[in-house]
Amino acid sequence: MKKQNAIIALVAILLLIAGFGYSVWYGIGVDRVGSAEGIHLGLDLAGGVSITYQAVGDETPSAEDMDDTVYKLQQRVEGYSTEALVYKEGSDRVSIEIPGLSDANAVLEELGRPGSLYFINHVDSNGNTNYDAYGNLSKSIDELIADGSVVLTGSNVVESRAGAIKNDMGTTEYIVELTLDEEGTKKFAAATTEAAKTQDTIMIYYDGAPASIPVVKTAITGGMAQISGQRTIEEAEQLASTIRIGGLKLELEELRSNVVGAQLGTEAISRSLKAGAIGFAIIVVFMCAVYFIPGLASSIALILYCLITLFCLNFFDMTLTLPGIAGIVLSIGMAVDANVITFARIREEIAAGKSVRSAIDEGYKKALSAIIDGNVTTLIAALVLGVIGTGSIKGFAQTLALGIVVSMITALFVTKLILRSFYALGIKDEKWYGKAREYRKIDFLSKKTVFIVISVAVILVGIVTMIANSAMGRHALNFSLEFLGGTSTNVTFNEDMALADIDAKVVPSIEKITGDANVQVQKVTGSNEVIFKTRALNVQEREAFNDMMESEFAVPADKIVAETISSTISSEMSRDAILAIIIATILMLIYIWFRFKDVRFGASSVICLIHDVLVVITFYALARITVGSTFVACILTIVGYSINATIVIFDRIREKLNATKDDLKTIVNESVNQTLSRSLFTSLTTFIMVAVLYILGVSSVKEFALPLMIGIICGTYSSVCLASAIWYLLRTKLGAKN
Repeated sequence: MKKQNAIIALVAILLLIAGFGYSVWYGIGVDRVGSAEGIHLGLDLAGGVSITYQAVGDETPSAEDMDDTVYKLQQRVEGYSTEALVYKEGSDRVSIEIPGLSDANAVLEELGRPGSLYFINHVDSNGNTNYDAYGNLSKSIDELIADGSVVLTGSNVVESRAGAIKNDMGTTEYIVELTLDEEGTKKFAAATTEAAKTQDTIMIYYDGAPASIPVVKTAITGGMAQISGQRTIEEAEQLASTIRIGGLKLELEELRSNVVGAQLGTEAISRSLKAGAIGFAIIVVFMCAVYFIPGLASSIALILYCLITLFCLNFFDMTLTLPGIAGIVLSIGMAVDANVITFARIREEIAAGKSVRSAIDEGYKKALSAIIDGNVTTLIAALVLGVIGTGSIKGFAQTLALGIVVSMITALFVTKLILRSFYALGIKDEKWYGKAREYRKIDFLSKKTVFIVISVAVILVGIVTMIANSAMGRHALNFSLEFLGGTSTNVTFNEDMALADIDAKVVPSIEKITGDANVQVQKVTGSNEVIFKTRALNVQEREAFNDMMESEFAVPADKIVAETISSTISSEMSRDAILAIIIATILMLIYIWFRFKDVRFGASSVICLIHDVLVVITFYALARITVGSTFVACILTIVGYSINATIVIFDRIREKLNATKDDLKTIVNESVNQTLSRSLFTSLTTFIMVAVLYILGVSSVKEFALPLMIGIICGTYSSVCLASAIWYLLRTKLGAKN
């Protein structure tokens, strides 16, 4: 690279940083696109709209109907935000919380009244029309149901989603795809067979008005139907959402609606931002101190990475929550990791006698496969979780996927361009780039039995602890209200207390009563009312809660109302999360098998993942840390972190298998030793980010950060001490053939 081009490249990068910095600070245009201030925050960070519905009717609905209603409403409201929550309150009420919104009436108007969806034949059995061209009914719904004109109700629809297809003319057509249950399939087959004879219509009637009047062109007998005719994808999405919410078994009516504040409070946000800034500054200092000029280059690229990530969070309309922050932390770790892998390779090339210029090119070339494989495996997991997962799982997956893509671009292209520019500007002395030193060779394989015994012992301790907890009448793990449900207590104070004062004065007293740091606080905007959500409180604890409020804050007893609420993570959501993790693990195994041409590499990686998860669960069991929605994000972060570290070592083993004739034990030990500094440095930088978050965070943030710190340590241990040892055992016990 010529000096003139180097100057142009550096100026261009600085202009990019300035441009994205301006966008993040001020935004672009009237709508301030890209501004950090405009990033949608979840309920835990910013609050939103809270709506409570009550089932219509005198009889208490069954638990099955309530669970079905909660699950289908969850799918519906995720159109507003992936972080929207739906849960039961009492025996006949459903609460919906949608982050980032401030107009409850607008949500109610668009959401409508759940229930009352019907598929109606155009003509009845006597040949009389049931509705006109505008969808106006000729008789009441009750009469239509009685004479058999109602073909299906919403409860017969299993799934409804929008899509796009190419028609015979080659143009895009927007559709809604329906999946019917067994009963609906039979009824719809009969109705569409008859309607198709004359190309007649079957109207979809929702909440007292026609939602769509599609023409039946052919008989639909397989339980899968397509509704065409939507002009835009937004129209298709709206119709699909209408059908989904109309598929509820219960009819609901609004009981109350509020605008609520952040669950974690403003202090949690300010402390987290401060922790992020301090942690990032420490990483920059560390990288420059250890890697000199390459460290400076990576620090500049990391600044650009952070700005692009913040810009994209706003641009792509993502919702940021505490689990989403975990995804960003993981992607920052992977961005640092990509640079550390490359810099280690550059130092090795310089030590081998190559010029700095050649070492830079060769270092990036040799590091490329490990960087791509590590990021792609984690990206596979993120994509699967984003497609199948729900709620906070989807939010975590979105931020992680975004971070991976941006980090790969900055690490592979921006850092390299900066590094080559520095070299072209005259910084050519190898002392500024470092030289790999002779490392102390540790015989890791000779200690494999000790490592395996230690791991098995720790996992057994966890299993015994969970069994003991269950035997003592407690849950195996300290599940939070997100999993088990809990108590929601509305307290109307005598004055309008600020969230910061509530966090500092009220919450600690509640934590003493509950013995739990997972207290969620929501302030109802425009009133003195505050909602405290805790684990389920027994009679004595509720009395203690009321006494504390009366004695310490002079709140009258009639201003304290407690309700039992269900879990916000339903069994269906848990099922979706488990399914997503299983599928992601299988796909990662297949990818590693394909890339490394040896299924034992993939099997070893998966075994280490399972090991890391079990060790962290052991920590949760021993420390009785609350297992809430952030638990899933924590586990997923550890999985992504561990698989990336393991692949770096396996990449070095693969390289040596193809390049040397050394015996297998020597190859494995040398590979682990040569990548050891990378493993330790990457772990250290990621650990620093989380540790600062733990030190400065509020109690609920600490409960999130502490297991992450344990997971980082555990992931490093399994990658260095177990992964290659397990692969070696599988290789030698199952034969050397690939």
